[in-house]
Amino acid sequence: ETSKVTPEEIDCICYTKGPGMGAPLQVSAIVVRVLSQLWKKPIVAVNHCVAHIEMGRVVTGADDPVVLYVSGGNTQVIAYSEGRYRIFGETIDIAVGNCLDRFARVLKLSNDPSPGYNIEQLAKKGENFIDLPYAVKGMDVSFSGILSYIETTAEEKLKNNECTPADLCYSLQETVFAMLVEITERAMAHCDKKDVLIVGGVGCNERLQDMMRTMCSERNGKLFATDDRYCIDNGAMIAYTGLLA
Repeated sequence: ETSKVTPEEIDCICYTKGPGMGAPLQVSAIVVRVLSQLWKKPIVAVNHCVAHIEMGRVVTGADDPVVLYVSGGNTQVIAYSEGRYRIFGETIDIAVGNCLDRFARVLKLSNDPSPGYNIEQLAKKGENFIDLPYAVKGMDVSFSGILSYIETTAEEKLKNNECTPADLCYSLQETVFAMLVEITERAMAHCDKKDVLIVGGVGCNERLQDMMRTMCSERNGKLFATDDRYCIDNGAMIAYTGLLA
């Protein structure tokens, strides 16, 4: 109704088949089948990860980049190789977005507009860097250790005035983003690619973009990143990727 599009103008119905949480995926699968039967339209199943990549490519103009896909549920380093997208590195436990969200709860930060955004803004006021666990294994990363360390020590450090909440936000961002830059650079060397495309909700973070841009510049490459409209999950990326199928 908002777009003033009638069912007769629709050629097919695209939906996310995964990866993701089971319950939301099941709901979308049921709804799309009902609409398909109601409107007599074909169904196109879309990979959520590939949709982020294809939307990022069409919006930014990136040709053949190494892709860093970072969100609340995923942390992967991906590149197109031998006729398909392949995962060259990923988290071995929790996603970076999950780590940031849970850290925000430790500091009792607001969810409005999002925990990650509030961490990013508070980190700009940080003055002291706190050493935190750094876990990179080849092209894989681990965030559970750094999260556990913060969950068990943050309250005491703050109580003893060893640091401020801003210092913790600053230190966490610098540490986890350095890990992401490291594994992305390794994938670039492995795949012999110069450019990087960041997709996913965490890709909205300007500090992550700045750190990645510096690395790309040192390798004579370029960073591509979308704005907030396309970093986060959106229907446009599913529809566009479905049309490519």
